[in-house]
This record gives sequence, C-alpha cells and structure tokens, in this order.
Amino acid sequence: MGRALYSILEWITKFAYINVLWAFFTLAGGIILGLFPATVAMFSLIRQWLRGNSEMPVFPSFWNYYKKEFWKSNRLGFIFYLIGFIVGFNIIFLHANIGELLTWASAPLLAGLLIFILLTVYTLPTYAHYDLPVLKIIRNAFLTMLVSPLHSFFIIISLAAFYMIVSVIPALGLAFGASFSTFIIMWSTLHAFAKIEQNQKR
Repeated sequence: MGRALYSILEWITKFAYINVLWAFFTLAGGIILGLFPATVAMFSLIRQWLRGNSEMPVFPSFWNYYKKEFWKSNRLGFIFYLIGFIVGFNIIFLHANIGELLTWASAPLLAGLLIFILLTVYTLPTYAHYDLPVLKIIRNAFLTMLVSPLHSFFIIISLAAFYMIVSVIPALGLAFGASFSTFIIMWSTLHAFAKIEQNQKR
C-alpha cells in the first residue's frame, strides 16, 4: 500500500513539475517563440513515459528537447500561427458584420476551426513520435486525423470532462492543465499510430 501511494505521489509530482517547466519555458521564449518548443518538449517527454521510459530525469530531458527542437518547432509554430490568425480574423469579422448575406459562411468557418484545432492536436504528438520534416509532419497528422475518428472522439470527450472538473477546481488547471491534457492526447494518438502501423504491415 505504501509503495503504491509513493508511486502515485511521484507521478503527481512529475506532472506538476513538467507543467511548471512548460509554463516557464513558454514565457522564457516570449510566449510566441517559446510556446511550440516547450509544448513539443512536453509531448516528447510524456511520450517517453508512456513508452515505459519513466526514469528519465525530467529537467535535463525537457531542456534537451527544448534546445534541440527550438527552431524546427518554431517553423511549425509560425505555420499554425498564420492559419490560426486567418481563421480567427474571419470569425471575428463575421461576428462584427453578421447579416443575412454572411450567415451562410458561419458554418464552414466553424467547421474549419474544428478541423484546425484537431489538426493541431494531432500535429504535436506526430512531431514527438516521428522524425519528419515540418510539412510531412502536418501531412501525416492530417491523414492520422482522417482515419482516427474514434480516437478524436475520445480526445474531445476526455478533454471536455477534464476541463469541466477544472472549472469546478481551478487549482487543478494551474497545476496539471497542460501536462494532463498532453497525456490524454499523447496516449490516444500513440494508439492511433500503432493501429495505422499495424494495418500497414498487413
């Protein structure tokens, strides 16, 4: 019992610690330059945990991923910043100028926003899992998203449930918001990757 409790507390500490590292290194990069390297580092480290490498030292591993992937992850980040800006601008424009002539465009834009969010969700674990050029990462993430509707549904439901809990207990969001969300996404996408790789071998 004591050993199990120690293990639980150790994992709670790890998730809280990596959450702090993610926030710190995001801010250290001025948010814009820090967000994607810090997020990729977090996905990469949690991927290692899920694959059984739980003894990796947290800070040195995070720092190494952050340094190694800084420029490549920012190239990916700027693509997503640009897409996000275009989608966001169009949605804001529609809300500011809504009328009978523009209501027809609302549904496609909202659908585009959902696809963009899901693509982002799949792109980060794809980056962490495969050693690919930036454009191939996006392509593979998009294809994985298309053939993994059940995994997408699981991610959406799980994240929604987690954020409902966080809305009741905000401290959980501060301590574990980014790290636990990453765990949910990485766990599900690893299963999606494994299923695709298994189908390719047939």
